[in-house]
Amino acid sequence: MKNILARACLLSVAFCAAGVASADNSFGIGVKAGTLGIGIEAIWRPIPFMDIRVGANSYDYTYNGPQAGLDYNGTLKLDTVYATGNFHFPLSPFRITAGLFSNGNEFQFTSVDSGTFDIGGSTYTLADVGSLTSVVSFEDTAPYLGIGFDFTVFDKVGMNLDLGVLWQDEPVVTMQASGLLANDPTFLAAVEIERQQLADEMSSFKAYPVVSLGFVFNF
Repeated sequence: MKNILARACLLSVAFCAAGVASADNSFGIGVKAGTLGIGIEAIWRPIPFMDIRVGANSYDYTYNGPQAGLDYNGTLKLDTVYATGNFHFPLSPFRITAGLFSNGNEFQFTSVDSGTFDIGGSTYTLADVGSLTSVVSFEDTAPYLGIGFDFTVFDKVGMNLDLGVLWQDEPVVTMQASGLLANDPTFLAAVEIERQQLADEMSSFKAYPVVSLGFVFNF
């Protein structure tokens, strides 16, 4: 939801670019899929050897398995809006890409019911814990740097490959329980240890790898 305004701005920029570019055959629009989800992208080429791209990606991946010693039902919710500048090399499909993303990517975890839970080095029952839920989010604005390859047939239909890194920075992790000990100070201290362990594991996602393949139609 926090990207609604960014998406509205994206559409405005895309329509303006289309109006400017319609007279000189320098506008394209396409779809793409990759590690950031499924997306749309508009491309404007104001000068030779450079273009500006705006787009949005979204997708939900489900995950069931252990994190920081506990079993979770998890979802990776991908949600980004971006603008990039792309610098092309003459007589080559190769380009360098740099840009900024409005970053709504986050993980959502809910513990799997179990007879006992090992939290912060102590053992608790299902009644004590209830459900342990956690949200892992990142910086709202994330820089991107990468490379790409653009291939075009008859100046109309193209295929784009992107490889890069989205720098999301350190994760922000929240965690809370719903059981009988949800407000117990000793239990909360154990939950804080568990939260820190989860944050340590999720820190590997601060540099998020980006791989995507797209198809574009040039107007």
